[in-house]
Amino acid sequence: MPWKALTLTVQAVLTFAPFLWFGITWGSMGGIFSASILLMLPAPLSWILFALVAVVIGGYAFALHLPVVAELYTPLTTLLTGLVLYGLTRLTDLVHEVHSARRELARMAVAQERLRFSRDVHDLLGYSLSAITLKCELIHRLVVANPSRALEEVTSVLDVSRQALADARLVARSYREMSLADEAESAATVLAAADIRAALDIRCGRLHPAVDTALATTLREGVTNILRHSKAQSCTITALREGDTVRLALVNDGVVDKDRFPGPGGSGLDNLRTRLDTVGGCLTSGVHADGRFHLVAEAPVRPAGTAQRDNG
Repeated sequence: MPWKALTLTVQAVLTFAPFLWFGITWGSMGGIFSASILLMLPAPLSWILFALVAVVIGGYAFALHLPVVAELYTPLTTLLTGLVLYGLTRLTDLVHEVHSARRELARMAVAQERLRFSRDVHDLLGYSLSAITLKCELIHRLVVANPSRALEEVTSVLDVSRQALADARLVARSYREMSLADEAESAATVLAAADIRAALDIRCGRLHPAVDTALATTLREGVTNILRHSKAQSCTITALREGDTVRLALVNDGVVDKDRFPGPGGSGLDNLRTRLDTVGGCLTSGVHADGRFHLVAEAPVRPAGTAQRDNG
C-alpha cells in the first residue's frame, strides 16, 4: 500500500503542477491520473477520488472564465478518458484470467482422464485377472485328475482373457458399457470355479445403460474382493427393483479374515462410490449382525437429470 500512495502522489504532482505553465491545455492529463486512481485504490475510495479529480479540473476551467462549452467539455473529457483507460486495462486483466482459467481447465481435464483410465483399469481388468488366476490354479489341480474338465476350464480362461483384452482396448478409448445380467452370470461361473456356492436373483428389468454399467461394475468389484480377500463358502447376489430404485446386494460368509477384507477406505470401493454418485446412487458395505459381509448399491432406474431431459 505505501508504494501505491507514493506512486499516486508523484503522478498527482505531475498532473496538476504543469497547470501553472500550460493552463487548461494540460487538462487531458487528468483522465490518465483518474484512471490510475481507479486501478490502484479500492472502492468506494477510488470512485470518490475519481469524481474529485473531475470536479477539480472542472472548477479550474470555471475559474478561468472559459466558455460554457469548454467548462463542461473539460471535466467530461477527464471522466471519459479515465473510464476508457480503466476499462481497457481491466479488459486486459480479464483476458489473462480467461487464459489462466483455460489452462487450469485443460489441466483438470487431463487429470480427470487419468483418473478415469486408472479407475476403469482397476474395475474392469481386476476382475478378469483374478478370474484368470483362479481358473489357472483350478486347471493345475485338474490337469492330471480330470483332463476333460481341465480342458473345459482352459476354454473358459481363453474366453475371459479375450474379454480382458477387449476391455483394455475399450478403456483406452472410452468407458465400456456393461450389463448387470451378463455380469451376474459370469460372476456365478467364476464363484463356482472357486468352490463358492452362488445364488442369483436378478429381477431388475431393463435399466438405463449408465445405471446398468454402474451396477455391473459394482458386482464385478464385489466378486473380485470376495475372491481376493475372503474365505467365502457361499454368496448371494440379488438385484431387485423397488419403485424407481434398483438395489443390488452381495452377501457372503467369508469375513472370518476381517483384517484382510478391504474397508471403506479401499480404492476399489471408493471408485464404486464415485461411479454411483454420477448416476445419483449410493454404496454401503460392512459386516452385519448375521456375521456376513454385505455390499449394497442403490441407484435410480434412470440417472439423475435424464428424466428431466426426456420430459423436456
